[in-house]
Amino acid sequence: MKSMLVIMAAAGLLAAGAVQAQSGPDVLKAKGCLNCHAMDKKKVGPAYKDIAAKYKGDKGAEDRLVAKIMGGKGHMKVKASAAELHAAVQHVLSTK
Repeated sequence: MKSMLVIMAAAGLLAAGAVQAQSGPDVLKAKGCLNCHAMDKKKVGPAYKDIAAKYKGDKGAEDRLVAKIMGGKGHMKVKASAAELHAAVQHVLSTK
């Protein structure tokens, strides 16, 4: 009986985590990124299209940008999970 409850609880936690996954644009909005960045023009920070152009073809760009945002080195530190930041950075890097 106990093992069945543990299995059900684990399944519930996994389902809850899957529901909470956010898309890149949702993360950008929820974490306040749009206060300093815009898609096509410079605000406080560079435009997303300029960031995408700078890192175009750079295979390690996503991981470096996520680390920069999480660590607050050269960028305001953002309280977000690695998965959320990866979704946001993937979206930014896909901007044309």
